[in-house]
Amino acid sequence: MTSLRLFGIIILVKNLTQNPCPCESGNPYSSCCQPYHQGLAAPTSLALMRSRYTAFVFGLEDYLLKTWHPDTRPSFLNLADDPATQWLGLQIKRVENTSEESGIVEFVARYKIAGKATRLHELSEFIYTDNRWYYLTGSNPNVQL
Repeated sequence: MTSLRLFGIIILVKNLTQNPCPCESGNPYSSCCQPYHQGLAAPTSLALMRSRYTAFVFGLEDYLLKTWHPDTRPSFLNLADDPATQWLGLQIKRVENTSEESGIVEFVARYKIAGKATRLHELSEFIYTDNRWYYLTGSNPNVQL
């Protein structure tokens, strides 16, 4: 914990990099998702999934767009314009490498908007190209096509 003096008042500031990572890996943010947010390529589809969840927690729109495959990436996200979202947790349900260049991660993300708790259950598809993993698309695993 470090201190910051502001208008003569000492404020204690937690070192966010030593806090547990929001992706619930059990590791500190500094040795979990932060290196990916700073430019290191995620080594697996699971690592990319966790880092993208953490990017939503921290509002890292540029990272989310950069790790979204160009074929399915929106032109913008405008996270700042969304209602205040309080991310509550991530549960990984299943990870499957469908080939050397593709993988899926099934997860449940819990969050609150305006005090109302909800959850996102998604089956995310990832593709490995140009020496990087990218998020391709997501679907509800409970919906039969």
